[in-house]
Amino acid sequence: AVNCKPVNRYLHVQLPDPAPTPEELTILLPDDFKPTEERYVIAQVVNWADDVRFADRITKGVSVLVDRSMIEEIMVNNCQLNMVQDNYIIALLVD
Repeated sequence: AVNCKPVNRYLHVQLPDPAPTPEELTILLPDDFKPTEERYVIAQVVNWADDVRFADRITKGVSVLVDRSMIEEIMVNNCQLNMVQDNYIIALLVD
C-alpha cells in the first residue's frame, strides 16, 4: 500500500469491490466491452487534502457519494489510488 496525503482539494477514496460474477454462466463478449455502471458510487474516504472545502465534516472511513466518471485511477508502485476532487463529492452519507 502507498501512504498518500492528497493536496489541491483531492480526496483518496476506496471503491467497493466489484460484485462477483456467477461462474456457471459464461458469455463471450468483445475485448473492449465494458458493462454499464451506475453514474454514482458510494466510496469510503481514506485521506484528504487539508483544503477540501468540507474537511471539518469528514473522517477516515466516512461514506461519500461520488460521480464515478470523475474518479482518477492512478497507479503508484503497482498500487492503484482512486483520487477525486472535492467538487465531485455529491453527498456525505451519515447514519
